[in-house]
Amino acid sequence: MDIVSEHLTDIVDLDESLLDLKTTELGGAGTTKRKELHGTVQVRVLSGTWRDDPHGARFHSYRIDFSCDCELFSTFVLLTGSKLDDDVANAKVDLYLLDKTAKSFVSPCGEINLVSDEIKRAMRFHELLFNGLFGKLFLGSKSNGTPREFLLQKDGDFLWSMANTYLILPLESLEGEDSSSWRINWRAIDATVTAAEFMKSCWSTAEPSEKKSRSLRDEKSAGENIIHLANRSFSTRNLKDTVVIAIHTGRIYYVLDVLVGTSAHSTFDTKKYPNYVEYFTKKYELELSYPDQPLLLLKQTHNPFNLLSNSEAGALRRKKLLNGTNQKPQNYAHLPPELVVSINIPLSVLRSFYLIPSVMHRLECLMLACQLREEIAFNSNESRIPCLLLLEALTTMRCCEDFSSERLELLGDSVLKYTVSCHVFLTHPDKHEGKLSSLRQRAVCNANLYMLGIKRGLHEYIRDSPFEPRRWVAPGQLSVHPAPCLHGIDELEVPLDGRYQTFDENLILGKSCDMGHRWLVSKNIADCVEAVIGAYYVSGGLVAALHVMKWLGIEAELAPGYVDKFADVASDRSCTQKSDHIISLESKLGYDFTTKGLLLEAITHATEEKVGAEFCYERLEFLGDAVLDVLITWYLYQNHTDVDPGELTDLRSASVNNENFAQVAVRRNLFEHLQHSSSLLSEQITDYVKLITDDENAKTLQGRQCPKALGDLVESIAGAVLIDSKLRVEEVWRVFLPLLSPIVTPDNLELPPFRELIELCDCLGYFVKDHCVNHNDFVLAELRLQLPDILLIGEGIGRTRKAAKGEAAFHLLKNLEDRGISYDRFVAKRKKRELHDVIMVSSEMKFGKSNIPETVPQKKQKVTEGVPVISPVNEQKGGPRTSLYDLCKSLQWPMPSFKTITQQYRSLLEFGEGENKKKGFNSFMSKISLCIPDFGILEAMGEQRADKKSSQDSAALSLLRELEKHGKLVIACS
Repeated sequence: MDIVSEHLTDIVDLDESLLDLKTTELGGAGTTKRKELHGTVQVRVLSGTWRDDPHGARFHSYRIDFSCDCELFSTFVLLTGSKLDDDVANAKVDLYLLDKTAKSFVSPCGEINLVSDEIKRAMRFHELLFNGLFGKLFLGSKSNGTPREFLLQKDGDFLWSMANTYLILPLESLEGEDSSSWRINWRAIDATVTAAEFMKSCWSTAEPSEKKSRSLRDEKSAGENIIHLANRSFSTRNLKDTVVIAIHTGRIYYVLDVLVGTSAHSTFDTKKYPNYVEYFTKKYELELSYPDQPLLLLKQTHNPFNLLSNSEAGALRRKKLLNGTNQKPQNYAHLPPELVVSINIPLSVLRSFYLIPSVMHRLECLMLACQLREEIAFNSNESRIPCLLLLEALTTMRCCEDFSSERLELLGDSVLKYTVSCHVFLTHPDKHEGKLSSLRQRAVCNANLYMLGIKRGLHEYIRDSPFEPRRWVAPGQLSVHPAPCLHGIDELEVPLDGRYQTFDENLILGKSCDMGHRWLVSKNIADCVEAVIGAYYVSGGLVAALHVMKWLGIEAELAPGYVDKFADVASDRSCTQKSDHIISLESKLGYDFTTKGLLLEAITHATEEKVGAEFCYERLEFLGDAVLDVLITWYLYQNHTDVDPGELTDLRSASVNNENFAQVAVRRNLFEHLQHSSSLLSEQITDYVKLITDDENAKTLQGRQCPKALGDLVESIAGAVLIDSKLRVEEVWRVFLPLLSPIVTPDNLELPPFRELIELCDCLGYFVKDHCVNHNDFVLAELRLQLPDILLIGEGIGRTRKAAKGEAAFHLLKNLEDRGISYDRFVAKRKKRELHDVIMVSSEMKFGKSNIPETVPQKKQKVTEGVPVISPVNEQKGGPRTSLYDLCKSLQWPMPSFKTITQQYRSLLEFGEGENKKKGFNSFMSKISLCIPDFGILEAMGEQRADKKSSQDSAALSLLRELEKHGKLVIACS
C-alpha cells in the first residue's frame, strides 16, 4: 500500500472512531443539532502603526467611485499601509438603496506620501464625521448624572486601533481629466477640522452659549437676508444644502430651507415648552443671541443601512408601495441658525458616507477571502481562484446577500464524492462495492469534514450573519452599540472543548460579540469544506480541487498507474462469446473501448457469478455513480446560474437517481445487453419496459419500483468509459450527454409526489399526517390531509416507505386537483419570498366549491375529554404564534390568516409595558381568523403594537384564550 492509500486509511480510522463517539463531547460533530462557539479571524492587511510615525507615512491608495443614475455621489480614496490584493483593489460592489441602485468601483491609483500634519488632519476628519453621522460626539448626560463632554475635547488616540487602521478621504472633482488623475479634497478636510476645533473651543472653558455669543457679538446684520450661524453668517439664498452640525447635540444635518415667518419665539412641538427659546434655555441652558432669526428646516442624518442585501431593499420597497410612503415618516428638525456650525463640504460627500460602511464591509470580507487563499496557496499559471468566489464559499444563507455557499456546497459534495470514489476504487482493487461505499462514506461524512475544517481554521472564516451597519466602526469612530463578551474568554480564539458546545435550540446564531465570538451550527463547518472544494473546482478544475483537498487533509490523488493496472486486468478477459453485444453496445454509445473487457464487466450482473463468471459490474457501478453525479451536477451548475440552491438540488435529485438512469437504459435500448441469470429480474425488466413504452407520462411511474439493475447498468457503463479513457471525465460526458438528454430543466422539473404534496400544503397552510406499517415484503402507507370542509385520505403500497408514501401522495394530489387545488412551483416560490411570518396563509386562496363554515358565535363551552393541554404561552416575540402553530399542526387544523391594519403618526408612540415596551411612529393592529374543521371559524383581534409581528403575536394570544373559552384547549399554568 503506497503513501496515498496509507493516508486515506488513517483518515478512515479517525472517522470510524468519531462516528462511534455518540455519547462523548464529540457527539453530534458536523450535525445541525450541535451549536459551537467559535472565534473570527481578523483582517491582517488593515493593521498598521503609521499614525505614530512623526515623519509621516507612505500609503497605497485605492480610488472608490460611485455610479448612480439619479443621484450624485462624491469619489473617495482608501489609504492603507499595506498593499491590497488585486481582487480587492479592483472590486465592484452592487449597492441596493431604498428606491434606486448604485455601484461602487475600486481601482488602484499608486502610492502617496502624507506628512505628519496631513495625517492628523485626515484623522480628525474621520473622527468628526464618522462619529457625528454614525455614532455620537458627546459623552455623558444629565439624566444619569455624568457631565457632558465633547468627544474630541482631548486627544482622539483612544479612538484608533492598530488592528483596524486606514483612511478613507474625499477626492476633488476634477472635470475634464481622466480617472487616473486625482487629488485629495483637503479643502473639505480642513473645513471639517475647522468645525471640530470650533466645537472644541465652545466646550473648552465656557458654556457653548457664551462662546457662541462671543464669536458673533460684534457682527451686525447686513440686512434681512443675512442668517447668523454659530461660526459664520450666510445669505439666505446660499444656505440650501449647507452641511451643519448642531452645537448642543453634535448631530449632523443639511439645510433644506429657511422658514420665513418663524423664529425661536414660535410654538414648540410639545406642550412642555411654549417656544424654542424656553426649550433651549431650560433643557440645554443656552441663551439665544438672535431669537428673531427665522428657523432652519434641516434634514436629519440617519443610521447607515445594509446596502448589500437586495432582499432587505426589496422588502422596504414593497412596504413603501403598499403603504404609499416610507414606514417611518420623514422627520425634519427645526433649529435656530445660531445653534449650528457650518461645515464647508459638498452634500455629495455626505451622501457618499452612507455607502461607505457597506462598501468597506464587502472589501474587508474580500480581504479575508484573499487571506485564506494565501493559506491554501494554490499556484497555477492557468488559473487563480477569484476571491469573490472563495468569499461565496464562506457565506451562508443567513447573511442575506446576493450569493451564498449552497450552490458551491452542492458541487463540492459531488467533486469530493467523485475523487474519493476514484481513489478508493483504484487503491483497493480487491474490495467489493459495499466495502468501497463504506470507505467513501467514512471519508466524506460530515463528522470527518468537520474535523478537517476545524484543523485548518475554516470555522474562523465563515460568515453567518447579515451585515450590521450600526455595529460597523470606522477607524477613529467610537462604537455606540457595543456587544461585550459574556462567554468568559479573554482571547480571540475559542478553545475547542465541551464547554463551548451545546444542543440548545434557542441560541442566537451568527451574531458576534466585540471579541468576535459567535455561535455556529456544527454542520456549517462541514458544509464550508465542501463549498471551498466546489469553489476551487469551478475556478481551476480537478487539479485545483485536489490541491485544496490535500491542504484540508483529504488525500485523493488520482494516480494514472493504478488505472493502467486495472485496465490490464480487464484486458485478460475473453470477450469472444459476447462480441455481438460489445459491438452493438459500442455503436449505441458512440465509443470504441480500447479494453473490451471493461465493457464486458460493465454489463455483467452479479447473478452471472453463480454460473461461472469471475466478475460483475458492482465495482464499476460504484465508480460510475460518482462520475455521473459530478458531471450532471457540474452541467446543472453551469447552465442554471439563476436558480436558487434548493432548486438546483431538486434538479440534481431528478437527474441523478436510479429511476432516471433506468429509464435511460430502456429508452436507449441499453437493457438488451444486460447479462444476467435471473428469471425474476427478466420478468421485472419486461414489465418495466412495457410500462415505459406504453406511457411516456413520468408521473404514472412515481411510486412504482424500477428494476435497480437497469439504473446500475447505466452507471457501470459510465465507470467503464472513465477507466478506459484514463479518467478523462470530459470523454465520459461526451458519451453520456446524448444518452441522458433531455436533461431536466426548471421549466419541466417535476417533484416526487410526496415532496410536491408537502410543498403544496406548506403553501396553503395545511398539515399532512403519515402512517406506515409493514405487511409481508411491502409497506402500506396512509396520508391524511385535513381541508376546512373535508378530511382527505390517500393510500399507497410499495417495497419501501418512500415508494408507498409516494403512491399515497400521488392519489391525494389527484384528489386535490379534482377540487381545483393544484401545485404551481413558481407561485410557491414567490409566496415563500413574500411571506416571512411563521403563521400565515393567503386569505384569498380559493378551495374549489368547498363551503367554508360560518363564524362561531362567542360562547363559552365546557372542556371535554381529549382536549389538548398546551404549555404556558411564552409572551415574548414569536411565542404566541409558535404555540398556535404547534397546536394547529398537532390537530391538523388549517393555518390561521392575519389581516393587519397600519396607522402612521408624526409623534413617537409607546406600546407595551416593562421589558416589552417599544416606541415607534407606526401602530399595527392584527385580526386573526382560524377555521376549525367541523366547528367553524374563530376570530380574534389583537392590541396595538409597534411592529407587525408583535401585533400578530397579540392576536394569536387572544385567539388561544378564545380557544380555551370554547373548550378547544387547556393552557397549563406556569
